[in-house]
Amino acid sequence: MEYHMPADLLLPQSKGKQKSPRDALLQKLSSDVDLLALGSSVSRVVQMASADDEATRTLASGILSDVALTQKILRLANTVFYRAASSTPVTTISRAIFLLGVDTVKTSALAMMLVDSLSNNKHAQSVRIELSEALCASLVGRELARRSQYQGAEEVSIAALFKNLGRVLLASYEHPMYKEINRLAAGGLTPGQAAIQVLGCSFDALAGSVLQEWNMPDTIMHALRPIAPGVVPPHKSRHDWMRQVASFSAEAAQQIMRKEDPVEGEGSLALLSRFGAALHLDPEKMAQIYELVGQETEGLMESLKLTPQVAVISSTPVEKPGLPSILQQATMDAGPVLTDSHHASGKPVNARDLLLTGVQDATQMTASGRCKVNELILLVLEILSNGMGFRFATVCLKDVKVGQFRARITIGEHSAVRQLGFVFPIVSERDLFHLAMENNADLMISDASAPKIRELLPTWHRKLLPDARSLIVLPLVRQKVQLGLIYADRIKTAPEGVPPDEAALIKALMSQVLAVLNTH
Repeated sequence: MEYHMPADLLLPQSKGKQKSPRDALLQKLSSDVDLLALGSSVSRVVQMASADDEATRTLASGILSDVALTQKILRLANTVFYRAASSTPVTTISRAIFLLGVDTVKTSALAMMLVDSLSNNKHAQSVRIELSEALCASLVGRELARRSQYQGAEEVSIAALFKNLGRVLLASYEHPMYKEINRLAAGGLTPGQAAIQVLGCSFDALAGSVLQEWNMPDTIMHALRPIAPGVVPPHKSRHDWMRQVASFSAEAAQQIMRKEDPVEGEGSLALLSRFGAALHLDPEKMAQIYELVGQETEGLMESLKLTPQVAVISSTPVEKPGLPSILQQATMDAGPVLTDSHHASGKPVNARDLLLTGVQDATQMTASGRCKVNELILLVLEILSNGMGFRFATVCLKDVKVGQFRARITIGEHSAVRQLGFVFPIVSERDLFHLAMENNADLMISDASAPKIRELLPTWHRKLLPDARSLIVLPLVRQKVQLGLIYADRIKTAPEGVPPDEAALIKALMSQVLAVLNTH
């Protein structure tokens, strides 16, 4: 793959056989497998919708597929700055997105991808300085977007994040050139002049070339184009506003990271003089932005560190006369607990506490009045997976048109492939899934390989999930109408079972799902 510089940013091509510094660097970047993989991941996240009903599910699923990224997003959501609006810890990606917003989590995920891929470079100190400014710029852009009248203004925070990509890449891949440009800039040249003298193109041109190969949307590419020097005129369109904000954010980030006074600092005064009229900024607003972004940046950097009780009514399982005896025995019996943080099955020892926090999260989400059915279902799947240690979980709902129960939302290993295969007919068969729904019986199968249990597992399940060794089946039945079920499994047996207090919390989660399904 070759990188192609955007036409309006190209300098005349060098003649002769010897490559220019710019061409040599682009060739080096194009041959780096890790950078290509980063570009693919970044492109996928950037192009995720932020406003439609599937945005939360798509973003959450993408983050949950990466364990390291999941942990970083949760750490971010639990920093002091973001926890200010909530007194309880954030333990699921779904709730993090619900509290922080799709755009905030989306931009944070992109920032974390850049940091993960580039910050461990052998020139780490220089790279981290540039990454820090990029992260700060994205937060400046987000703050200006909050004050904007434009719809979808949050997109500018992504443009601001990538505004500094040229410097980041140069520090990562051609550190001697990076140092020379800084030396010349310290000696009197502008950074742009120094870059052209050493590299043969501007930093904007370098970033534009790479981002074009990463399939960035046209709106982002346009926002990254440099603006003319001097006082910035009022913007005439959303595109012009994005260009102005991206440039302002990159320059403001330098001042914020250097702790410059937003009112009296020389750089900040020059910045206000240049952008103030266009972006409706005054000294007071500048000071507010500097303070808020400074706090947010600290929270984000902390998450990237390389830095009330509720009563639970116990319940005991009720015998279901329509169930085979082997399934009547698959109830919530407590078993021996290991001293480690997890049972041998993978179930956390503190499952009750995790489930309790999850019930509180689900209750808050539904009480907010902003809850969408897919968002709540995804949250419940996350709570069950985290609290019980499942490797795969899904909500399977009835599709009357095709006469099938079909997996609608899934999380965990190979979730996309398994979702396609998790389908079975509505017509009753004497298998574990139909028996559970017909009897409205919550089942926890400790050992799915036991002969009598295996006989009750349908052929499609044995083919799709041949290594499932313990599983849970929770029917979604309302007034004797079978809506579907919740399913989750592990690859190890679970002799510890599910005690009554955990069973009560699981039932509370199911009640939340049934309630939201009842309103849709």
